[in-house]
Amino acid sequence: MDKVMSNKGIIALYVLPSLLLILGIVYIPIVLTGYYGLHEWNGIGALKFIGLDNYKELVSDKAFWSSAGHSLLLAVFSAISLIVYLIVAMVLAARLKGVNFYRKIYLIPMLLSSVAIAQLWLKIYHPTNGILNSVLESLGVANPPAWLAEPSLVLFALFIPILWQYAGFYILIYYAALKNIPTSLEEAAKIDGANAFQIAFRIKLPLVMEVVKVTVVLAVVGSLKYFDLIYVMTDGGPNGSSEVMASYMYHTAFRTYDFGYGSAIGFFLLIICLVATWLIRKATATKDTIQYS
Repeated sequence: MDKVMSNKGIIALYVLPSLLLILGIVYIPIVLTGYYGLHEWNGIGALKFIGLDNYKELVSDKAFWSSAGHSLLLAVFSAISLIVYLIVAMVLAARLKGVNFYRKIYLIPMLLSSVAIAQLWLKIYHPTNGILNSVLESLGVANPPAWLAEPSLVLFALFIPILWQYAGFYILIYYAALKNIPTSLEEAAKIDGANAFQIAFRIKLPLVMEVVKVTVVLAVVGSLKYFDLIYVMTDGGPNGSSEVMASYMYHTAFRTYDFGYGSAIGFFLLIICLVATWLIRKATATKDTIQYS
């Protein structure tokens, strides 16, 4: 076995299928997207090379930057929501009675498709028959808003199901990280007189901070390229009030058949995600990593 694993030719043979798969579905499409962004193309006819004109247009495109602002706002809310998810995970990891039941409850949104979640929340937000407005009317609100039709409200109304959809995912990650902390550390802290708050934020939080950093990257980058639920619920409306970068790219390419400009938007979105990842890692970089094992 050692002879086989020390043979570079055999190692390359094992790696080759995965490498070809990654090249085929990740790197080659990225290169092609950047290449198409240099052309004027309707998706069917011949490519017409126009250089950086699409990218120059993108810089001055107010509709794109408006959608970028919406995506950034979603990214901020997603990052802030991680605090709530971490607190919930700490409660679940505290060996409370019935914790397994609650852990399964939080995972339910992960089992549903985005389309199913969108249809559920469309019913909740329905202006006349929706559960939310019915509750508000029962509480004395005379004219509850049409949540998905009000330009000033629609974006925040969409954030709620989006954050709810991924709550179980992040809670599960934090829960696993917290359960991996040796119980002896918590017991020693209790002997030294530490209360639950001090144990949570002075012992547990520093030990799972590396996991928190990863989830911040996942939440921010995932928000910047988010598409499906917004597309199903509002399709970017009304009048672009809920348009995000990914939906704007889709509308440009598949509604106006400007695949060249759509490709430029997609490639620029990739750059924004890479820059955001680098900035987050740079901002959260630490020289020392706490070890507890």
